[in-house]
Amino acid sequence: MPASDDKVEVHNFTSPSHVTRVDRKKYEAMRMALLSVLPIEPPGLTVAEAKKALLPHLDASLFPGGEKAGWWMKCVQLDLEAKGVVVRGPKSPVRLSRTGTGAGAGSTRMTAERDAR
Repeated sequence: MPASDDKVEVHNFTSPSHVTRVDRKKYEAMRMALLSVLPIEPPGLTVAEAKKALLPHLDASLFPGGEKAGWWMKCVQLDLEAKGVVVRGPKSPVRLSRTGTGAGAGSTRMTAERDAR
């Protein structure tokens, strides 16, 4: 099926075979906002800290009053984890950081942990 310019396929780190198509503009806006606030060095930010930090970076026409930002952040987070761009810290609470590259060293460890599930 040909890809539509207004949709983007996203993968899910916790369900590797699950692929969904979502609104491209919202995905890209959230991706930019999330990556702009996540540090490269651990320990990273908790999900709540990341959401609070990225809200001012969102386009109000796409996310009026931050509406649905939590859902979109999780969607983008899981996709970027699946692609090795974002990694989780090793213990609770979940802390997120960037790998520094599209497929950083952390992605191999996280892929192995995911596959072990």
